[in-house]
Amino acid sequence: MTLDQLKIGASGTITSVGGDGPLRCRLLDMGLIPRTRVTLQKIAPMGDPIEIRVRGYELTLRVEEAEKIEVKEDA
Repeated sequence: MTLDQLKIGASGTITSVGGDGPLRCRLLDMGLIPRTRVTLQKIAPMGDPIEIRVRGYELTLRVEEAEKIEVKEDA
């Protein structure tokens, strides 16, 4: 599943980060690297953007960016 498919309050572990060139580098620079745990905190009223908690801070991503991050949902 991708990061944008998590439910509010659900957590998962990043398995891979897709995207091309600068976008992928930016996502990795923000701490979104494989084996990192993330939690979906909020979804904006119109569905975009979403807020996640990663490495102790909140990060807001567009759904388009979140679709490029593969996660395995925690049981």
